[in-house]
Amino acid sequence: MTNLKVGAVALVVIGFYTMVAHVIPQLESEVPEALDLGANVTPEALVEAGERLYAGAGGCTACHGLGTRAPNLLTDHAGEGAIGARCGARVPGEDCKTYILHSMIEPGAYVVEGFENIMPDMRRQLTEAQIWSLVAFLQSLGGEVTVTAADLPRDGDDEAGAGAAPARSTTMDARQLLQENACLGCHQLDGQGPPIGPPFDGMGARTSTDRIRRGILDPAAEVAEGYEQFAGTMPPTFGQQLSAAQLEAIVQFLAERR
Repeated sequence: MTNLKVGAVALVVIGFYTMVAHVIPQLESEVPEALDLGANVTPEALVEAGERLYAGAGGCTACHGLGTRAPNLLTDHAGEGAIGARCGARVPGEDCKTYILHSMIEPGAYVVEGFENIMPDMRRQLTEAQIWSLVAFLQSLGGEVTVTAADLPRDGDDEAGAGAAPARSTTMDARQLLQENACLGCHQLDGQGPPIGPPFDGMGARTSTDRIRRGILDPAAEVAEGYEQFAGTMPPTFGQQLSAAQLEAIVQFLAERR
């Protein structure tokens, strides 16, 4: 009888988590558009694609559109002009194209004074072609576009592009996932962090588990009271960045913050 009871409990637990994996709408969030750029793509086409990505599913405006969490890239910063005008003078020996590329794939090495290291490696959520299109767009903001079709990856070519994407995180530690995905750049945890989004502290006492999950997958669907001015700034791509189990680990962690 004891073995039967243990077996029954195991089946219930497995069934529950199987159900969770199927009901979580992993594809509900917006996916950065795939780019079909041929060998003769023009710099103008790259800039256009990068602009759409920057303003949309790339999630760039979540941090770079306010000038509070990260430097404003579209307009002036510290009297140095837009990013295309100042990028070539940021790191000695690096031209504008190289600096912007490295800023996206090695963000920890290029933290502008006065800001925190909260930006993730963009190779985790964007393809190489998408990254290069963003580089072209940012160069166009006050500077000369030097990205060309030769920079884009070709089949079997590992040298022309931004490098292989880092391995997807497999951790199930909710705190580590919040750090890796730059969540703590907007939400306070343990009393630390900027109050740009609703604080994680006490979240479980303020809202339901389902609402927490929806807020991660589709942040624009319902804006928390008092944060209307920041509507649309949270990236809608976490459904692709997180596995179903990782998402659920975060949801349960936040639901327990009371």
